[in-house]
Amino acid sequence: MATRAEGGTGDEILINVTPRETRVAVVENGVLQEILLERVGRRGLVGNIYKGRVCRVLPGMEAAFVDVGLERAAFLHVSDIRSETMVEGGAAAGERWPVITELVRENQELVVQVIKDPIGTKGARLTTHITLPSRFLVFLADSDMAGVSVKIDGERERQRLKEMINVFRAEFGGGYIVRTAAEGAEPWALRADMQFLQRLWGSIRERIKETSGIATLYEDLPLILRVLRDFVGDSVERMRVDSRETCQRMLEFADKFVPE
Repeated sequence: MATRAEGGTGDEILINVTPRETRVAVVENGVLQEILLERVGRRGLVGNIYKGRVCRVLPGMEAAFVDVGLERAAFLHVSDIRSETMVEGGAAAGERWPVITELVRENQELVVQVIKDPIGTKGARLTTHITLPSRFLVFLADSDMAGVSVKIDGERERQRLKEMINVFRAEFGGGYIVRTAAEGAEPWALRADMQFLQRLWGSIRERIKETSGIATLYEDLPLILRVLRDFVGDSVERMRVDSRETCQRMLEFADKFVPE
């Protein structure tokens, strides 16, 4: 099946879906630019967001173990706990940083995100600093700052990007880091990314309100949906998908999250 975007220049995305893996080819002006591959059952957990329950607090390690529904409890260090959860007066100028027992307690529910996959006998590592990436931006759920990747070193370009982000933040709110891929990006592309992230975060917040107990709130997007997030723009004239089910899933995602 093929879906067509308006205003294209001949760029194309080809998607092949099999029971074992999904393959994506990005073609620009008739030339293959990139091949992406995702095998069934091989996706990691990094980026996933859970509502978990603290099952053990370890003062000596300044850490806690959190049950998020995985095979092993996940690890949360005091340095990975968001500022809103800190006790009043903690970590202010001239004061000590709060200890783990002041921040969490056993059986407390927390919204956490995986920042490191489990390996061997070690569980996943968590943070309460929730972030969501798009092609050009990273959304910071617990911040209102605007920053630009240090890899963009041109001062004029850095200033241009920061000014645009601040203009759009006045409309959408939130904190953002501009990714390296945004260098030279048009204003409409940055605004579309910000709108996508706001819609996504809004859906996650609704899920947080609706769920109680241990639950998966968000799983990082599979390859077919990351393609929509990261590659589809005005330059893409068509997408060809050899799976009707996959095509329908992509259309539903685009209708909900991808700005027109």
